[in-house]
Amino acid sequence: MVDIVFIRELRADAVIGVYDWERGIRQTLLIDLEMAWDNRPAAQGDDLSRALDYAAVSRRVIDWVEASRCELLETLAEELAEQVLGGFDVPWLRLRLCKPGAVLQARDVGVLIERGVSPA
Repeated sequence: MVDIVFIRELRADAVIGVYDWERGIRQTLLIDLEMAWDNRPAAQGDDLSRALDYAAVSRRVIDWVEASRCELLETLAEELAEQVLGGFDVPWLRLRLCKPGAVLQARDVGVLIERGVSPA
């Protein structure tokens, strides 16, 4: 049995992109996270200290994205995965990083990665 704690469409502004004009602006990125976590200990005692603190994860992700200066979404996605896996003892995550408006004909584009030990 696997429990998933998720965050959907977290917004953060970053300097991201390979073109000169992108290096001088901030663009809004959307982040979805799914993180494996055993929710039973928190649920059994109604104990916040045993839950995955999605507010703290969100703050860490936003702070990291807004301080970043990556050119590629792929680089930023890897850095974010490392921050969450290492900083919150999450054994596995799926991270979707989207850059709306990067392709005019698409709602958004981006990368989807899974890292850590698979919860299967």
